[in-house]
Amino acid sequence: MKICITLGTRPEIIKMSPVIRECEKRGLDYFILHTGQHYSYKMDRVFFEQLELLDAKYNLDVGSGTHAEQTGKILIGVEKILQKEKPDVVLLEGDTNTVLAGALAAAKLHVKVGHVEAGLRSYDRRMPEEINRVLTDHCSDYAFAPTEKARQILLSEGIPDEKIFVTGNTIVDAVYQNLSISRDRINPLNELELVPREYFLVTAHRQENVDIKKRFKGIIKGLELVAAEFGLPVIYPIHPRARKMMNHFGLKANGIEFIEPLDYPSFLQLESKAKLVLTDSGGVQEETCILGIPCVTLRDNTERHETLEIGSNILAGTNAKNILSATEEMLNKQTLGKFDQNASLNWRNPFGDGRAGERSIRILKERTREK
Repeated sequence: MKICITLGTRPEIIKMSPVIRECEKRGLDYFILHTGQHYSYKMDRVFFEQLELLDAKYNLDVGSGTHAEQTGKILIGVEKILQKEKPDVVLLEGDTNTVLAGALAAAKLHVKVGHVEAGLRSYDRRMPEEINRVLTDHCSDYAFAPTEKARQILLSEGIPDEKIFVTGNTIVDAVYQNLSISRDRINPLNELELVPREYFLVTAHRQENVDIKKRFKGIIKGLELVAAEFGLPVIYPIHPRARKMMNHFGLKANGIEFIEPLDYPSFLQLESKAKLVLTDSGGVQEETCILGIPCVTLRDNTERHETLEIGSNILAGTNAKNILSATEEMLNKQTLGKFDQNASLNWRNPFGDGRAGERSIRILKERTREK
């Protein structure tokens, strides 16, 4: 069995790192194709080094562009490599243009498609990621669902049960593995002069938030209210695009500490010791749940429904007062004893036991032998 692992963004590198490690552990015939959707491979190479992963064999460096331009470039580039390499299966993770284009290229060449993290739905078709998720799931041969809820969603859409495998989410594997690696290397709290559990951490980068002035302004104002109410540092590693849009809209902020974007090991350390995280990232909603850190999501909906159900996360939207009240509600749960930030885990982790990568590769091997 020859496996092509296709990825194009830093979150995909993180979430596919357990799958890559499992391929390496088993001595499988695999290669990595990096599309360079968000950054060039040269810029992302540090992620491979920090996570101790084999370098990508191919890099397309497609860069930015409209959704159509980007998807088209990736589709053309992936097709050429698949025709050359002739893999048995293409593995992709998530909901980016890389995932959709890679799945389409493979399916049209009759190469098996394995979708890691299948079955997630926000039910908001205004989000390009939602379109990518749905289409990728429906042209996949192996739908690796992270939870039973994701499996039920796939079944409800008519995807055959024999194509669906509940594996857990590779983010659990990645957090356990990469937190262990990062602890031996770096302590960003010392550099930023932060005390564990005495600061808030922020990520806000999604297009539907930072590209709309009213929404971005609401987020900034909400963060200012949090900083003023609790008197603790609010740390915001700001994405270049978000900073650009702040300047474009003329937004000012008081009480928020903007810092340069962090590498993943540093961010994971900050995340694991924060009092609370405010985010619009799906991956961060999962990571905080796994780490036992309360989360406030700066969105009107989420495809990580499990985090809401178990109480690790709450939706705040982008209204400033709602952001403050959601933060207070999550921290009041701690006062009421519903969770204890000194515990290793404050709720039941719904995303698995940290062996999703192992299960996914085992399933591929078993199915290949059967055929």
